[in-house]
Amino acid sequence: MRRVPTVSLLIACAAIMLAINMGIRQTFGLYMKPISQDLDLDRQVFSFAMAIMNLVWGVAGPFAGAVADKFGSLRVVLGGTAFYAGGLALMATASSGNQLVLAGSLVGIGIAGTGFSAVFGAVARAAAPERRASALGLVTMGSAIGQFMALPYAHVILEATDWTSTLWVMAITAALIAPLGFALTSGDSNAHPGAHSDQRVGAALSEALRYPSFLLLTAGFFVCGFHLAGIGVHLPAFLADKGFGPGLGALALTIIGAANILGTWAFGRIGDIAPKHLTLAALYFARALIFLALIYLPLTETAVLIYAFLIGLLWLGTVPLTSGLIVTFFGPRWLSMLYGVVFFSHQVGSFMGAWLGGWFYDTTNSYDLLWWASVAVGMIAALLHLPIREGPAPRLAAAPAE
Repeated sequence: MRRVPTVSLLIACAAIMLAINMGIRQTFGLYMKPISQDLDLDRQVFSFAMAIMNLVWGVAGPFAGAVADKFGSLRVVLGGTAFYAGGLALMATASSGNQLVLAGSLVGIGIAGTGFSAVFGAVARAAAPERRASALGLVTMGSAIGQFMALPYAHVILEATDWTSTLWVMAITAALIAPLGFALTSGDSNAHPGAHSDQRVGAALSEALRYPSFLLLTAGFFVCGFHLAGIGVHLPAFLADKGFGPGLGALALTIIGAANILGTWAFGRIGDIAPKHLTLAALYFARALIFLALIYLPLTETAVLIYAFLIGLLWLGTVPLTSGLIVTFFGPRWLSMLYGVVFFSHQVGSFMGAWLGGWFYDTTNSYDLLWWASVAVGMIAALLHLPIREGPAPRLAAAPAE
């Protein structure tokens, strides 16, 4: 009889998958200046390609999640790996803005098929209810570790070679996701008894879209995407424009990744003992204050590193809190799909953050408007989370307890 991998192995493999998935994605800001200079393109072109990547990622997420929930995660992961590696290879050989946009589209599909939407459902269904939040937090921490490790990994290769060679190495790295996907079959075929539900996909989607707290959560997650893309795509170029060496941008993103590990774990734990919606409101408010500090305080190397550490603490802490609220509302059966719906809003925000940052710069020769926009949307997100009702939706509340 075939030995079924344990839940711990499932969590470990899912965490490594997200480490590669999110780690590579976090490095794209390093290529803004060299690609734009070598291909003689405005920054807005590369920004648009990254914005399209984020938007396609968001559009593909609910579909990837629905297929993973219905038919199993493995086939989604294998297809997503092919798109991810192929998109990176195309980006490495790009000679025009149109090819960059196409590459961004392929990478977006690949990230959706190998990321949160593909793995969260399998993990949530395999874990016991009392350990579900911790399991999702550990998997999310894997993505944080990947973002921490990927920046120095890519920066060293970029410094030693060029952006073309670096992207080829990233494509080979992305291909490593495929074999890890086989561990997810244990979560699909050995779900915890309490995770079963007869609800069909259409009914689940209809229920979520008619539930006010889910809509508020979805609207708030737009802001998370706006912030992450704005920083990830434009921070290295912003610092270079201020006269700092190229290594500071990579170091800042690395520190964000390191602090993100601590922040993701901490917010996951806080979500176990404090209301998740209020924790999210406080997190977005704190982000807005950090952007205000970036605007008003003198910019030194020390200040940049402090800023990176603080924003890193708040980076992906939204993910276990947001996914935890979805499970609280509706249970784990369609988590991958419903998280994909919420994540679509995140990626619309990513599109706006990546593209507007480039447009603001090309229009005003400054990133100040991007940082002011980040303050404004952070305040709005904090307010949106306050009226969320943290409890089961009516259908789940009326059902027998697990």
